[in-house]
Amino acid sequence: MDLSYTEFMSDAVKVFELTGVAILIVGSAIAFVGFGLGIVRGTARLVAFKNLRDALGRAILLGLEVLVIADIVRTIVVEPTLQSALGLGVIVVVRVLLSFAIDVEVDGVAPWRRAEKDAGA
Repeated sequence: MDLSYTEFMSDAVKVFELTGVAILIVGSAIAFVGFGLGIVRGTARLVAFKNLRDALGRAILLGLEVLVIADIVRTIVVEPTLQSALGLGVIVVVRVLLSFAIDVEVDGVAPWRRAEKDAGA
């Protein structure tokens, strides 16, 4: 069973996609379990909710990063056409904006202000 380079890279893309989706699913499940355990252990509901949002945000951010890798590999190696490159550009812009918004939501500060916040903490 000889795999061509393109077939191998196509399979690699599928692995990255599955990994990204698994991160989203497992990370979300862990976040909700942590929320439930926090409530059972008597953590204040608002604190448990903030922890849930933070954990969900981190899972989404990591999952999106892995999915972007899959899109980049697919566009550069598997389908190197102008149309796929433009599609990648749109996907990456949307995911970057989404990642930025989630990052700000999780940390409560814009990334370029994070050092100021950490220094003041």
